[in-house]
Amino acid sequence: MTQDTRAYQSGFGNEFATEATAGALPQGRNSPQRAPFDLYPELVSGTAFTAPRASNRRSWLYRRQPSVVAGGYVPFAQPLWRTGALQGAALPPEPLRWSPFAIPEQPLDFVEGMHTLALNGDVEAQTGMAVHVYLANRSMDRRAFVNADGEMLVVPQQGRLVVTTELGVLEAKPGEVLLLPRGMAFKVALPDGASRGYVCENHGAMFDLPELGPIGSNGLANARDFLAPVAAFEAPGGAYELIKKFGGRLWTSTLARTPFDVVAWHGNLTPCKYDTANFMTIGSISFDHPDPSIFTVLTSPSDTPGTANCDFVIFPPRWLVMENTFRPPWFHRNHMSEFMGLVYGQYDAKPEGFKPGGASLHNSMVPHGPDAEAFERASGSTLQPQKLDGTLAFMFESRYRFIPTEFALAGGALDAQYASCWQGLRDQYKE
Repeated sequence: MTQDTRAYQSGFGNEFATEATAGALPQGRNSPQRAPFDLYPELVSGTAFTAPRASNRRSWLYRRQPSVVAGGYVPFAQPLWRTGALQGAALPPEPLRWSPFAIPEQPLDFVEGMHTLALNGDVEAQTGMAVHVYLANRSMDRRAFVNADGEMLVVPQQGRLVVTTELGVLEAKPGEVLLLPRGMAFKVALPDGASRGYVCENHGAMFDLPELGPIGSNGLANARDFLAPVAAFEAPGGAYELIKKFGGRLWTSTLARTPFDVVAWHGNLTPCKYDTANFMTIGSISFDHPDPSIFTVLTSPSDTPGTANCDFVIFPPRWLVMENTFRPPWFHRNHMSEFMGLVYGQYDAKPEGFKPGGASLHNSMVPHGPDAEAFERASGSTLQPQKLDGTLAFMFESRYRFIPTEFALAGGALDAQYASCWQGLRDQYKE
């Protein structure tokens, strides 16, 4: 790329202006009769034209060749990437848990290695989401991917990702997350070799920062800690394969040259990365265990106020200081459905059975909570200030029920003994 790929701009949803070649950005108008350097202006709109100004997302790209220059599309075979709730699927109201997913030995890149675990909603109605795990061991070279169905929130768990996008280059390691807008081309390189991580494919409203309410003006994720790339473009260098996800199916086309040819751009529709170490954790300093909503990083709202299409929630290192309180998550049944993953460390409510690279699913009104060991320890320990350190778990939470895929249920990682972790919780009622 022709620009320093380590350079970033900060701020979630900010209006940016950046150029890899001085003078490439037109001044005073977005689509002049002839753009500087004979570049092509191209508008990418992430929201409807008439969306309110505060929530309107779009970017102007000035590129060497417009993205309309592409060949015809033919189907691309990737049977493990699924979209939309499985209609009529019979799913018992049981908790589910998976061991860490093994990375296959056969060569797989980020697209080939995508394995859908659970789905809900309807991509055509722009509702719901899908949860995937990527199991990859080779970089995408002359191959690019466009997801026209939704934005992608990528949570690396093993290995760094270097993601080349139309607007520049982002690098993310475990502990950081990437947000890739709907409809924007990207490719993924694996500098550390075999890599694994989680993906939320959001078909609903775009992710945004949650409102802070009584918390005030500071707390949770700060907009300035989200980093967008500076403009960078790739030398032509031969043909590219372009894979596009459209209407729940994957298609492939051949481009005569690179799609990463944007010399300059300005706007507020951008890929970005976020380091979860910058999350300002809020918690109780007196008693009781607060709701996990205080750990929300990003939210995709639905048409029901306060009820998300999808929330991205993290459980990072933090102090526990509550007095006379059961400190781990209590036993509960929720309106929202919860898919959890563990990036590293140990989760306090499941100290043994929940491993990094694994996952769990508790659908709406399915009871869950700490296992018997965690309950006994938390109920009888002497409470002192305690630092939960060296751990990062996360949750994709949705108003819609998740339907597991065939791979999730029969791919070999499902823990058939999960429910046994609660069998030691005996009736302890004393008259």
